[in-house]
Amino acid sequence: MLNTITLIGRLTRDPELRYTQNGVAVTQFTLAVDRPFTDQNGNKKTDFIDIITWRGLAETCAEHLNKGRLVAVVGRLEIETYETQDGQRRRSARVVAEQVRFLDSKKNGDNNNDIDPASIGSEVSFDPDEIPF
Repeated sequence: MLNTITLIGRLTRDPELRYTQNGVAVTQFTLAVDRPFTDQNGNKKTDFIDIITWRGLAETCAEHLNKGRLVAVVGRLEIETYETQDGQRRRSARVVAEQVRFLDSKKNGDNNNDIDPASIGSEVSFDPDEIPF
């Protein structure tokens, strides 16, 4: 079986860095990804995709990314099912990132886009009970 997704898009907001009760870093952000076609009126549609990163990768993303930055994300799709307060079953989707590549430079003029993957600890195994939200 294979569950791999690759996205290129812009952050819609600054990443939110949190830590689990066990001290594991977790960051969330949303990517705006344009669809490769237009509608009947010539307008592009955009998907807003939730991304989550863990450990060293989470800390690196929180430190170096901000709203508007262009990134490539490689990871896996995760679908969760939950029940609302009124008893309705809902599903939500997000991408658990294993790699994040910075595709543009920071707006402050820093042109260093090369982050050594070995230095950011992109290991993504975790205990779901550690998620603080």
